Amino acid sequence: MAKHPLQAVLPDRQRRTLDELTADLDLSHGDRQSKRSAFWTMLVLSAVIASAGVLSDSTATVIGAMIIAPLSTPIMGVALGLAKGSRTAILSAARFVVLGALLVIAVGVVFSLVIPSTTNLLTNSQISGRTSPGLLDLVAAIATGFAGAIALARRDVAAVLPGVAIAISLVPPLAVVGICFGQGAFGLGFGALTLFLSNFLALVLAGTLVYATTGYTAEAEERRDGPRRRTYLTIGILFTLVALPLVLNTVGNYVLALYTNRVQAAADAWVSQVPGAEITGVTLQGDTIHIEVRTPGDLPAGDDLLTALDGRVPSGIGVVVDSSRGESVDVGVVGS
Repeated sequence: MAKHPLQAVLPDRQRRTLDELTADLDLSHGDRQSKRSAFWTMLVLSAVIASAGVLSDSTATVIGAMIIAPLSTPIMGVALGLAKGSRTAILSAARFVVLGALLVIAVGVVFSLVIPSTTNLLTNSQISGRTSPGLLDLVAAIATGFAGAIALARRDVAAVLPGVAIAISLVPPLAVVGICFGQGAFGLGFGALTLFLSNFLALVLAGTLVYATTGYTAEAEERRDGPRRRTYLTIGILFTLVALPLVLNTVGNYVLALYTNRVQAAADAWVSQVPGAEITGVTLQGDTIHIEVRTPGDLPAGDDLLTALDGRVPSGIGVVVDSSRGESVDVGVVGS
């Protein structure tokens, strides 16, 4: 076989054959019954562990679910199918990914029944950290995809696969989707689903590129099972569709943090007129800014705060001040 361009990354003496890689990643190849039994058993257990870890806000438990989660196998199977140009392999692997994802979400929904409907899900770090993915999550997923694909293709670095499983978040976001859907928090659920989809596509894209550039595509072509360029275009389009909301979300988070810091600075200056008073929190809910103040005395005039915020945040934003003395003052609207 001709040398591929990534000899330094995947030397021929350590490179696994196409048949060996297919045997590991294709759940419809070889001893199908044993492979599928192991896949579904481990996936159910992983979903239960992930859901329990999320609800208990336990990072260690969630990491345990990541390690045993088998979803990366069919996902990398999709990547290998794309590199080989095998529509059968692509559809078979994709079917396991879809059905597996639905199973994990269903387990999450069941677990959501044990928590009160009034629970604030965002106070749970395992949930809040997976419902607002950003661009950095996508970058990490792509790098993890390259690491996983290379580790699977090499004979000598299989020991890094548990680390790859921890680095990429597959089952926990799906568990969060189920928990959020079960609680009626569909916005949070779709945020976690976006994280899973971006990680899925990043793994597929990275895996396809690695397998295509390390000789597996050429090996498949020799067997007259060459790749179809249309599949690469499809992955590129899907990847762009998922990357776009992550980029927009990252920009939105940056703008929100910018305005929050501006409000914090203006509010700090405003309450400095009262000895011992301090700002304890600033949150934006819809089109209203809520400012929490701890104060031993009466608050300064609200008009002074609106004047300080004018030009620093968009006009039309309402301002409400919640005092530690039990008062909630509707200060007014910025720029009115």
